[in-house]
Amino acid sequence: MQYKTIDFSKYSSFKIGPTIDVAILTSQTQNINNYYLIGACNNTLIGNNPPPLLMLSKEYDYIKIENSQLKIGGATPSGKIASFCKKNNIANFEFLSHLPGKLGGLVAMNAGLKEFEIFNFLIDITTFNTKYAKEDIKYGYRYTNIQEPILEVSFELSYGFNASRVEMFKKMRSNQPSTPSAGSCFKNPPNEFAGRLIEDVGLKGYIHGDMSFSNKHANFLVNHGNGTFQEAIFLINAAKERVKERFNIALECEIVILENDYLQKCKG
Repeated sequence: MQYKTIDFSKYSSFKIGPTIDVAILTSQTQNINNYYLIGACNNTLIGNNPPPLLMLSKEYDYIKIENSQLKIGGATPSGKIASFCKKNNIANFEFLSHLPGKLGGLVAMNAGLKEFEIFNFLIDITTFNTKYAKEDIKYGYRYTNIQEPILEVSFELSYGFNASRVEMFKKMRSNQPSTPSAGSCFKNPPNEFAGRLIEDVGLKGYIHGDMSFSNKHANFLVNHGNGTFQEAIFLINAAKERVKERFNIALECEIVILENDYLQKCKG
């Protein structure tokens, strides 16, 4: 297995985490048991004692048009996809210009903006072990049942890049903070908004150490410079407890939390 040393206090969008060796998945890799796959870490909180981590090699960073389909490698950044589609007048991927991450992670969580989701024009997914047609995958709002590394995704190919949509997505993102964060901290419960619930229990702008729920958007957990994993977890737990107590709603994290003690508690 090949490894790459990564400083997560610089690599992750949260700017939190240790410097550790991360295994690299290549076409020669045979065993990935016990590894947790990461991508660009735009929605990931890394603890001081994370489980073994794995990321795709650059051989899975590609875009090609083949058999009237758009085929994209799992390690391809969203910005690269958006630029390719603009250059080649390809439709339906405009929202990726304002949705950071790598394709594998975006597909695994069915990422999107409002009704524009990555699964809308998806055909099939090639994973480490097999290939899945769209109809064989369970997916919904910020959810899929894919548990394996996504190596390649095939999409329907349509032409007609829509620049006005890019502007629309830009405006949709205008209320989001620029301070280091991992995007939306919690999924929106059915017929509700996590940000409103967090604000209503008094946590919008609430600071603990160097972390807070943003004054600009309550569902964004932000790092003001030297925030720690422990401070982030304190705020996540506070939001869950207060919202459950007041509204009897169980908030579910949209961010991925990778830390051994935390994962053991979740399993327990």
